[in-house]
Amino acid sequence: MVTSTTSGDPASVEPRKPTVSLESATVRFCGDSGDGMQLAGTQLTNTSALIGNDVATFPDYPAEIRAPRGTKAGVSGFQIHFASTDIYTPGDQVDALVAMNPAALITNLADLVPGGILVVNRDSFDAKELKKAGYEANPLEDDSLSEYNLFTVDMTRLTRLAVEGQGLSQKEADRCRNFFAMGLVFWLYDRPLEPTLRYIDEKFGKRPAVAEANRLALTTGYNYGETTEALPSQYIVPQAKLTPGRYRNVTGNQALAWGLIAASKLSDCQLFFGTYPITPASDILHELSKHKNFGVKTFQAEDEIAAVTSAIGAAFVGSMGVTASSGPGIALKGEAMGLAVMTELPLLIINVQRGGPSTGLPTKTEQADLLQALFGRNGECPLPVIAARGPADCFDVACEAWRIATKYMVPVMLMTDGYIANGSEPWQIPRATSLAQIPVEHPGAATNGDDFMPYRRDENLARPWAIPGTEGLMHRIGGLEKQDITGNVSYDPENHQHMVHLRQQKVDNVAKDIPPQEVYGPESGKLLVVSWGGTYGACTTAVRRAVASGASVAHAHLRYLNPLPANLGELLSRYEKVLVPELNMGQLNMLLRAKYLVDTHGLNKVKGRPFTVTELSRKINELLG
Repeated sequence: MVTSTTSGDPASVEPRKPTVSLESATVRFCGDSGDGMQLAGTQLTNTSALIGNDVATFPDYPAEIRAPRGTKAGVSGFQIHFASTDIYTPGDQVDALVAMNPAALITNLADLVPGGILVVNRDSFDAKELKKAGYEANPLEDDSLSEYNLFTVDMTRLTRLAVEGQGLSQKEADRCRNFFAMGLVFWLYDRPLEPTLRYIDEKFGKRPAVAEANRLALTTGYNYGETTEALPSQYIVPQAKLTPGRYRNVTGNQALAWGLIAASKLSDCQLFFGTYPITPASDILHELSKHKNFGVKTFQAEDEIAAVTSAIGAAFVGSMGVTASSGPGIALKGEAMGLAVMTELPLLIINVQRGGPSTGLPTKTEQADLLQALFGRNGECPLPVIAARGPADCFDVACEAWRIATKYMVPVMLMTDGYIANGSEPWQIPRATSLAQIPVEHPGAATNGDDFMPYRRDENLARPWAIPGTEGLMHRIGGLEKQDITGNVSYDPENHQHMVHLRQQKVDNVAKDIPPQEVYGPESGKLLVVSWGGTYGACTTAVRRAVASGASVAHAHLRYLNPLPANLGELLSRYEKVLVPELNMGQLNMLLRAKYLVDTHGLNKVKGRPFTVTELSRKINELLG
């Protein structure tokens, strides 16, 4: 559909070019790790969310902190999918690719749809940069890009000209290229400039020359799109029809941090976050450290063991103890997690999964720590495990994890992954009155000769959460086995057997307190897709497409992984086949086969990248025959 519209730039005149209305668009910025691609993508994301589009993003960071400039190892990318309808993924392929150098082009070109828009910085395609990227000939000159709508732009030269007179060095001027690229893409998809201009004022206000240079680069890029004859049309993506309410764009780590703050207020427990920085979990610390006004205490420990034990100490004195890491750090926390299980204290352990083993792929996503979460501790050491399904869901999962931890007096493992942590989507801001309180009780002083029994249990098998120093509540705590009721150290074999069963039963009881597993699609049929964690979006999209085409397919996404929902076994039995897609070698698949004796089928991927909808649709069609 071709229409005419007024540009999103308030200073622009009536455009001379036609506009094309689209239901959705997927754009990727890519360049060297110092080219500001994450900033460009974030600004496009925030602007698209502000004007009412549904958005989903996929930031892609290089694993090396300082990879040589112009090399494939140093390429950084940011993909955003924005639409006028509900979307659940950042898109399989991109409609428009902005490549700032040859390395970015060669590593990202395969994801551009045939006929897609390809914008490249022509100034970077010199002999030296081409050689570093592995090109034998200049792809801008040999017709190898003929299947795309190629637009070569002298971004470096035009940016330098735009910022002349601001007193910047050439290196500083070149850092403004990402704003030129932003402006060009903002024109291409009719995005307003005002939000980014406000960002520039806030971010660079103390450096007026830099702020003005970035403003000039942004508007120059926008005006270039408006005036150049190379770009024949503009694209419009209308507002999405989202559920009425107030929204803001959030990443998973942001939402998780805010959920922890909310949980602390809902339970009237001071939040203590003890952690050691590790990619991709560090931003939880960064976000929480901004909110001391809510009584948040953050502690950057010297190592992972100190981080988790400090959180256990906070839990011992009645605070909301939380620690976070990724797979390697979770391994180091294992012994202390056993201490929290033995002492039966509420504690949240957050695992933002990444590619492994060892250092592995620190900036890439994976969900291969499920077995570690369930069994990666010495002895019989059970704890509940729950997983977020997307960035916005992290807020709710944080509150739910703390509810379980305090109700059952047990540490809880909360799973996300790099894709969820760094990705973003619109989050409907809840009303404070709509959030359920998390009741927490501490026993009062024991007087009149009453004997306090630290391991006397309520109907949930939870022991009392006694605050040290409370009169009459003195008790023993530590890692040695405890005698039931009294809490005294016990080496009695019968007591150990009893306590092992009791701790397991306490975790099993959580199944009575979680909702039955729901499915999208038919209640029975040929195929059920079972997913968990960050595969939610791709699985949801693939199943909905299959259902729309008339296929007998349903989808069950698991939030609760230990214990599993009480009705899951019966649910699995209603379908002829079960597909379990995972970004690992089949961990949940193995657990479902062992527990429910069902002949499940796995779809496994360990490339450091999320599933595409195409991959899932292909497997669904294969199983349906």
